[in-house]
Amino acid sequence: MRAMVYRRYGGPEVLELAELAEPKTHVDSVLVRVRAAALNPADLALQAGALDDAVETYFPVVPGWDIAGVVERPGIATPDFAPGDEVIGYVRGDVQRAHGGLAELVSADVRTLVRKPSTLSFAEAAGLPLAGMTAYQAVVRALDVQPGETLLVHGAAGGVGSLAVQIARSRGARVIGSASPRNHDYLRTLGVEPVTYGEGVADRVREFAPDGADVVLDTVGGGVLAAAAGAVRPGARAASIADIGVPGVTPVFCRMDGADLTALVELAEQGNLAVRVGATYPLERAADAQRALAAGATPGKIVVEIA
Repeated sequence: MRAMVYRRYGGPEVLELAELAEPKTHVDSVLVRVRAAALNPADLALQAGALDDAVETYFPVVPGWDIAGVVERPGIATPDFAPGDEVIGYVRGDVQRAHGGLAELVSADVRTLVRKPSTLSFAEAAGLPLAGMTAYQAVVRALDVQPGETLLVHGAAGGVGSLAVQIARSRGARVIGSASPRNHDYLRTLGVEPVTYGEGVADRVREFAPDGADVVLDTVGGGVLAAAAGAVRPGARAASIADIGVPGVTPVFCRMDGADLTALVELAEQGNLAVRVGATYPLERAADAQRALAAGATPGKIVVEIA
């Protein structure tokens, strides 16, 4: 099978197209033919060796955690799936090896897969697992956003932020989102009241919510919660996916949870959740896709499509 691999740590330049043996499957794993794989900043960090002290790595590595595809062959202990089923998955392993999503085939633990939303394309669906579960676990699990509450999301147009605002809206919350002016019209289509990020953002939020937000989610870091502290009411609940260890702020790390991923699928099929795809690349141009991700200029998810 064709796959993109790296044989040493580095940037996009270390990626190369290779021919690998078809992945083996265990009794409780599923062989998936990948149709699309979404990129995430974590892919770049791992490829650069940022977590070498914490994550065992065996070269060559096939990167990519987010996939959408079709079941090629289920394991004998995976009655949930049959050949031809369309699925999405978060295929992050405990070690780095030749098992990632930037390949024609991937062997995935059955617990990492759920059915693909029928309302989303393969490219859109591939962008859902990591960003979607992070957003869901922030809005629902960590913050427990309630109907009628006002949620402030810093970085509301980003991969996690754009899904978080939709999840919160589906729960009946009012959402104010900080973003660059070029993304304000997009946020309005999601039912969000946009404000421009940066100096003075607290004052701009107070124009919409004079009493301050009830809940705040930080997806950008860099001390934005402290800088915009005046935008929230006393005792407001706060969570961050970027600044970890801030007193009074709940840290959020994505973890695979089949119930959470299934809930996201249901939201998408109800018309309450859409994934913004900014650009797609063929497998052989995965390095260019990584460069685009690193540049940060593309609004929406960057997805590698695999024929």
